[in-house]
Amino acid sequence: MSALHLRGVFLPEEEQRDAWIIDGRLSFEPVSGAETIATGGWILPGFVDAHCHIGVTTDGWVDHEGQVEQALLDRDAGALLLRDAGSPVDNTGVQRRPDLPRLVRAGRHIARPRRYIRDLGVEVEPQDLVAEVEHQAARGDGWIKLAADWIDRSVGDLAPTWPDDVLAAAIARAHELGVRVAAHTFSEQALPGLIKAGIDSIEHGTGITADLLDEIARRGIAVVPTLINIDTFPEIASAAQEKFPAYAAHMRALHRDSRQRIRDAFEAGVPIYTGTDAGGSLPHGLIREEITALVQAGIPQADVIAQASWQGRQWLGFAGLTEGAPADLVVFDRDPRTELATLYEPRRIVLDGRVIC
Repeated sequence: MSALHLRGVFLPEEEQRDAWIIDGRLSFEPVSGAETIATGGWILPGFVDAHCHIGVTTDGWVDHEGQVEQALLDRDAGALLLRDAGSPVDNTGVQRRPDLPRLVRAGRHIARPRRYIRDLGVEVEPQDLVAEVEHQAARGDGWIKLAADWIDRSVGDLAPTWPDDVLAAAIARAHELGVRVAAHTFSEQALPGLIKAGIDSIEHGTGITADLLDEIARRGIAVVPTLINIDTFPEIASAAQEKFPAYAAHMRALHRDSRQRIRDAFEAGVPIYTGTDAGGSLPHGLIREEITALVQAGIPQADVIAQASWQGRQWLGFAGLTEGAPADLVVFDRDPRTELATLYEPRRIVLDGRVIC
């Protein structure tokens, strides 16, 4: 592979410098004869979609070619690192394609029977949760995903899925295996047990109330709010209104309070990462829309960009733009920390040292 050269303001250091790409990796040592692909502008690590589902659509599941199409939408929007937050299909083929975003997989959702989206997760009773955690830990890339609440039709509203003692045993076992645990949760009621059990990542988190924030921050628990998915709550509520009016009212209230609650979480020092929940009800390629939603919720734009880029990569165990790191980067003409519109006008996207655009 021939050497490439670029010059610009590197983030987060805010230093204008030259860099070279050799065999897909960054170097700050000059290389003669390199092809210049960008001069000027702002250079930052590729964005992170920390909650998506490769292989899942509104109509069910897709094969490898469909998964490639999804990953390409993410890549072309600047998301060069994806965390798949549970998929019922084998999407490891995406990991074998160097022209597709890097993919961190969480195996398959673990859910209770009749307490989650049909056929999406592995459904087990509480006595089998620890064993299923062990199984899914071996299938993923350092993460597993629990469905921690869902509508309980017997009460007509959201309710926790797992008893607290079982949840604690399952998360403890995952940690013994060196695996982190993400939990789907909408409601207020599921959160105390998750926090006490040592959950690593709260997905959606619309039920996070002020009394929980200090403990979430103290434990370093991350939140991936998926605001653009939360904006589907009113539609979900309308569909459920006749049969489950209490659930419908609860979902509307969670949507109404979602921006204030995520802003409060940020102000309390809780790490917030960008995730679209693409797959299912939303298409892929929406990382810029989620970034915009977080800014509109009141989180400072510079902080959103940081968490969507270099901080999100660090959280998932990936390097930023350092010597010898894989060259996964986006070049913008203007600083994305101050101008959101520039997100839709990347000058260059480089993945694994390959110029995508």
